[in-house]
Formats: sequence, C-alpha cells, structure tokens
Amino acid sequence: MACFDVFNGDADGICALQQLRLAHPREATLVTGVKRDIALLERLEASPGDRVTVLDIALDSNRAALARILAAGARVRYFDHHFPGEIPSHPGLECHIETSPDKGTSLLVDEFLGGRLRAWAVVGTFGDNFDAAACRVAAPLWLAAVDLALLRELGICINYNSYGAAVADLHCAPDDLYRRLCRYEDPLAFIREDPTFHCLRSGYADDLACARGTAPSLMQARHRLHILPDEPWARRVSGVFANTLAQVAPECAHALLTRLPHGGFLVSVRAPLTRPDGADQLCRQFESGGGRKAAAGINHLPDTDYDRFAAAFVAAF
Repeated sequence: MACFDVFNGDADGICALQQLRLAHPREATLVTGVKRDIALLERLEASPGDRVTVLDIALDSNRAALARILAAGARVRYFDHHFPGEIPSHPGLECHIETSPDKGTSLLVDEFLGGRLRAWAVVGTFGDNFDAAACRVAAPLWLAAVDLALLRELGICINYNSYGAAVADLHCAPDDLYRRLCRYEDPLAFIREDPTFHCLRSGYADDLACARGTAPSLMQARHRLHILPDEPWARRVSGVFANTLAQVAPECAHALLTRLPHGGFLVSVRAPLTRPDGADQLCRQFESGGGRKAAAGINHLPDTDYDRFAAAFVAAF
C-alpha cells in the first residue's frame, strides 16, 4: 500500500496539509507544484489499497484522473473549496468540499480536526486573502496583535512563493517548503527559527516594490486592470499584488495580467471584497481558466483574447 499527499503549492494547500499531518502523521509521497499547476492527480498511478489525500485542487479539473484512481481500488479523501462540478458517488471517495466565498481548505481541515492546530489554519486563511475569516477563527487563540500580524505575514509569504510559470520562478519549491514547515507545530517558532521566512519576506518586499511602480491599464470606478512585464518577479508577485490591491480598494474588482515568455498572459482576478463572487465564472469563460468565487485565474490568455477578456471583466463586476 502506498500513500500520496496531493496538494496545491499555495498557502492554503500547504497549511491544510500541515495541520492534517501534524495531527495524523503518515509517510507519503508528496505531489505538488506551482499554484496554477492543479491537474495534479494526472501524475498518480494508483494501485488497490493505496491511500490518496487531496487538498486544495479543484475536483472538476481532476475528474478523469480521480475516476481512474478510484477504479484502480485506491481510497481518496478530498478537501477543497473550488468549484467541483458534480461530485461523484463512490465508496472509495470521502469528500469535504464547500464553496463558501470566505472559507478555504485550511478551514475545512481545521473543522475536520476540531481546531487542534488552529494557528496553521489562520496562516493558510490569511494567505488566501480571507483576512476577516482568519481574524474570526483566531479569536479563541488570544494571540497578541503582533503575533497575529506575524501569522498574517507568514501566510502572505507562503502564498507569494507559490506563484510562477514554473518551480524555477519560485524562491523555494512547494514540497521543500512544506518539509521545512512540518517540523514546527507552532508557526511562530518557524518564523523565529527558520531562515526561509526571512528569505520569502525579503523577496516579497522587493517584488512588490516593482509591481507598485506599474500604472493600471484600465481604471474605472469599480474596475482596475494592471499589465505586468515578462519577468520572474512579475510572475512571482502577481497573485499577492492582486490581493494587496483588493485590500486597498475593497469595492473594486481587480485583474492582473502578467506577460508570459511564450506570448499571452497569466491572469489573476479578484472579485470585490465587498461582493466576493463571480471571479470563477468570469475565468471559466476562457480556456485554462478556473478558481473560486472570490479569486480565480487563467493560466494562458492569448493576446488575441485580451479585448474579449477586458470586456468580460467589466461586465462581470
């Protein structure tokens, strides 16, 4: 029997796995990648009796591979908050899937564990830009304001590290980052003791400074659209810069289009924080698009689709 932990390489996916494996340790093969690399179940060749845990990747984008794995006789436990489509009924599948606009996978795992490792759920929730939800679930921990701010910064930094066209764009491969984190039950201890946090914090500050030097290509009362250049720093910062803009102007929808080396754009969309709905519907209109209600993206938007996307973005919000 083999065990596999399949998880999104962003803060929500990593912190969901962190909670689960601290509570229920298990040696497993790690399967992950950059944030946009979500068709992860395609990499698995399962056998009867294998145990597969899936965290923070859309079932709808992994449907065929999931069916193949279940048909092979593996058992699958699935935690996610993205649009799932029709959830299959199978005795080997255990699903914990919700699509609430302010509840990520870290909070689903937190509920599953009865809050046993709540601080890591707070980190993942901050990383997914659910600040109000993170503060709400953190309240029973009675954290000092400075410590809560550090957990927020850690979540942002882990999330920042997940953005890129390939793992080579990142400061730390997501599986390596998880292996560093998994030694710490207390995220504040990780912040104090592991140099990785300071590396990510420094990289985030430098990349964000570059992004803030760009002017919006579209600026309306309720819409902001930025185009970032074909540079590794731009691919790294695209998602967290979109989150930053959303926090500054919560009544606006934001789109960040980052030019790709082979042409076209990598797209990040944030629905207005005051109306966190519609980002996934917008992005699913385009090939390689998907995500959740509050935040979604398109892996490759051709240059020829730019005008169509800009019009759809304005119409959606």
